[in-house]
Amino acid sequence: MASPTSINPAHAHFESVLQAQLCQDVLSSFQGLCRALGLEPGGGLPQYHKIKAQLNYWSAKSLWAKLDKRASQPVYQQGRACTGTKCLVVGAGPCGLRAAVELAMLGARVVLVEKRTKFSRHNVLHLWPFTIHDLRALGAKKFYGRFCTGSLDHISIRQLQLLLLKVALLLGVEIHWGVTFTGLQPPPRKGSGWRAQLQPSPPAQLANYEFDVLISAAGGKFVPEGFTVREMRGKLAIGITANFVNGRTVEETQVPEISGVARIYNQSFFQSLLKATGIDLENIVYYKDDTHYFVMTAKKQCLLRLGVLRQDWPETDRLLGSANVAPEALQRFARAAANFATHGKLGKLEFAQDAHGRPDVSAFDFTSMMRAESSARVQEKHGARLLLGLVGDCLVEPFWPLGTGVARGFLAAFDAAWMVKRWAEGAGPLEVLAERESLYQLLSQTSPENMHRNVAQYGLDPASRYPNLNLRAVTPSQVRDLYDVEAKEPVQRMSDKTDSRKPATGSVATQEELLHWCQEQTAGYPGVHVTDLSSSWADGLALCALVHRLRPGLLEPSELQGVGALEATSWALKMAEHELGITPVLSAQAMVAGNDPLGLIAYLSHFHSAFKSTPHNPGPVSQGSPGTASAVLFLGKLQRTLQRTRAQGNGEDAGGKKPRVEVEAETPSTEEPPVPEPDVPVTPPSQYQEASAEDLCALCGEHLYILERLCANGRFFHRSCFRCHICEATLWPSGYGQHPGDGHFYCLQHLPQPGHKEDSSDRGPESQDLPTHSENNMPSRPSIPGAPQEGTTPVPSQPTRQLIRLSSPERQRLSSLHLTPDPEMEAPPKPPRSCSVLARQALEGSFVGWGMPVQSPQVLVAVEKEEEESPCSSDEEAEEDVPLDSDTEQVLWNLAKNSGTMNSYPTWRRTLLRRAKEEEMKRFCKAQAIQRRQNEIEAALRELEAKGMELELALRSRSSSPEQQKALWLEQLLQLVQKKNSLVAEEAELMITVQELNLEEKQWQLDQELRTYMNREETLKTAADRQAEDQVLRKLVDVVNQRDALIRFQEERRLSELASGPGPQG
Repeated sequence: MASPTSINPAHAHFESVLQAQLCQDVLSSFQGLCRALGLEPGGGLPQYHKIKAQLNYWSAKSLWAKLDKRASQPVYQQGRACTGTKCLVVGAGPCGLRAAVELAMLGARVVLVEKRTKFSRHNVLHLWPFTIHDLRALGAKKFYGRFCTGSLDHISIRQLQLLLLKVALLLGVEIHWGVTFTGLQPPPRKGSGWRAQLQPSPPAQLANYEFDVLISAAGGKFVPEGFTVREMRGKLAIGITANFVNGRTVEETQVPEISGVARIYNQSFFQSLLKATGIDLENIVYYKDDTHYFVMTAKKQCLLRLGVLRQDWPETDRLLGSANVAPEALQRFARAAANFATHGKLGKLEFAQDAHGRPDVSAFDFTSMMRAESSARVQEKHGARLLLGLVGDCLVEPFWPLGTGVARGFLAAFDAAWMVKRWAEGAGPLEVLAERESLYQLLSQTSPENMHRNVAQYGLDPASRYPNLNLRAVTPSQVRDLYDVEAKEPVQRMSDKTDSRKPATGSVATQEELLHWCQEQTAGYPGVHVTDLSSSWADGLALCALVHRLRPGLLEPSELQGVGALEATSWALKMAEHELGITPVLSAQAMVAGNDPLGLIAYLSHFHSAFKSTPHNPGPVSQGSPGTASAVLFLGKLQRTLQRTRAQGNGEDAGGKKPRVEVEAETPSTEEPPVPEPDVPVTPPSQYQEASAEDLCALCGEHLYILERLCANGRFFHRSCFRCHICEATLWPSGYGQHPGDGHFYCLQHLPQPGHKEDSSDRGPESQDLPTHSENNMPSRPSIPGAPQEGTTPVPSQPTRQLIRLSSPERQRLSSLHLTPDPEMEAPPKPPRSCSVLARQALEGSFVGWGMPVQSPQVLVAVEKEEEESPCSSDEEAEEDVPLDSDTEQVLWNLAKNSGTMNSYPTWRRTLLRRAKEEEMKRFCKAQAIQRRQNEIEAALRELEAKGMELELALRSRSSSPEQQKALWLEQLLQLVQKKNSLVAEEAELMITVQELNLEEKQWQLDQELRTYMNREETLKTAADRQAEDQVLRKLVDVVNQRDALIRFQEERRLSELASGPGPQG
């Protein structure tokens, strides 16, 4: 029987369209198809129906079935929803093409212009589950057979553009290549319409094309006139992408991908990378597609040290300019990082070629990201209205480590198409704009977890995608400025100089309000008379009274009789820091001398902002008062515990007293007041007595202004100076240590470890833990079963602790104990991880309830249907069907067999691996979101410091400025202080989450080590094995206790917030 292609030449052209892998090949094949069928390209939906009518053989029918199923949704009104609407789409990126497809399905006439002439971007995009389902529904498997086979959840930009281009052409979108959009041409007179200014000279048909909708998807560097763009800056962030040739050999297919690993929770991997190669990274991702794609964030000092950057320049454009980047060094850097991450299993790495025929490796800056203030506008002239919308990077530039770019880009494309539909229905301009801005508010908050679970129901209607949707969140009166009758405003770029993400709590106190509050809080204490914010605090009694009022039980006022002013002030400063979480701004000497009134006002304002909602009642405040269980306080306790434990390990516990774990003993309690330590003297430690030069940085010796002051270990520093001595990374609370030998400060990754060999590559994660007694004398790894380490000696236990002996069932329960409030957040193993490890993790976490009521079966059924609807060839499936080890394979087999999933869910194995990768990606995205926010906070603090310096200089200068002006300056300074305190508190909250991620990772690793011993027969264990097993078990107990401390802290804070909820500030 003859094949269809031999009977009808159009069939051959159609098959060429399906299989074409180059942009020009797609266009020429489609033009040949149209000629064979007697059609003109770009004819809209009528063209699609004509092609479908003439190509009715089996291969084409399967594609028509998918497209017809999508087009049959009621929202499209059978392709008549936007009949008569003329649209111009600028940019043939994934988001521009996706928007064009939706507009074509609505029945609009769509013309697309693209300045490029080919698709050459190999970089790989992470896909959310709904984007996978959406692209499959458009026939992605017909155009690209490897699309998301097995557990894959990504695709190269080039392949994504190709398949969307084919869909757009079939649906009648008119596409023009090599044409650059430069601006709008308003209608010259009444009765004419809006046109585009294009270069080079376009064909007459395109030049005369009048449209009433413009969708810009031209990237972040081009925003149409009239839109305001806000810049969101963080500290310097340098990304490196590299694409290597994928030979698709058996060896290459067996190398596991890395969905993302971050230093923030897996320091051991990056410590090993640094020791082996000298490369210092923040994160790394590895995907396989057309190429082996690696993307990583590198530290500037490392790039300078390895010669990738020739010189250090303060301007980012100059730093990463082509003249300052050494191509050969950059290639060596990327190749070495890729080799290490994959254990060299990819063989000889050869760079793929970019669009210019050069090795596809580049360094880029993502320090700042642009975000449009509004997503749409309406311009009107001579009675002709033009609706403008933004999608893709033109709307919001994504933060690449989060993997949100294409998913949120598609959502914005759907929202823009919905806006055009409402526009075509005759809704008023302000109503259309208000609905669009209401949707835009949701975009930055979207994630796979907070959208509708059933991705199969997603459509153009926003209600099918967003739960709890409110299309009236923005009212028409709020978008009047987006309706411009004579739009001539240039695009504005606003710098996000002040941090508007977290507004300061309450109103800022003036100097008079602050004084009145302090008088109320200290009223009734003997010998305390607060009349001002300077001399009244010199004897230390007022500050002691304020501390006692907010935290009673630490010291009775009668005990202060006969105590000197310096001693009383030092004690109050210490207790405020240790028990209230309020760090010093000035030294005890300066407070007693009264020579820094501005510093004192700033310090007292911190008390006011933390405890201003405390009602003024006679006697001490309750323990549930707001502010007592702050993250700053908790992290301060962790840092002091870390230092004391390290000092004990170094034999430098000068006091000779037995250290205690402040994580457990000093966690703020809402149930009973803390009992003061009997051995805490009223006389302050020497560090407070010596810190008399708070106006000078202890590191650089330069002047310290109030907002610049950061107190650590009783000394004051510039925040910009308080960095790791090796990598120059910013040091955060509970994330640093001071070396007793050289006195320098280090991040925990680079902190020298006394008594440990330099080649101990596993020491990295030890230093990041919350310290406990038992970790100081333990090796970082247990002995390998069956191969005891040489020279291993029994580790003596602490005199005050007994050796823990648990039965095997008890150990099993302990190793499986999960204390995090969110059961879905499981710690991934350190990379590069195998599919078997991913599957085991997913098996023990997400899929425990298979076949049981506790697990919702709808999600699995949806995934199974996706797999069944998209069959692929055996060769393609074999490529992703990575073999598991026999132990994991047996566990999965037993699970599927016993729960009946083998029959109900035939693709359970593939689904399991995909879900495991999704969990890993969620973990990575959470860590990267934290890191990005930390960088934004650091940038915001720098700007606050600069403003504070100007105000402080104005206030301290002996100028003849009127008192009213000085009062205004002081109020502005207090506002900056409160903003800084708010940012520091948010930073501490992020560090709490970092601690959670670190402990989750540590518990997972210890659990894996413990299982290696538990799975062995007791009779086969050596003495070294039992000793190592006991050591791992003690470490696991410590980690569980530390995680429990974090959870108790969070619960106490939640109860405190609930207790203060009905207060005046709600």
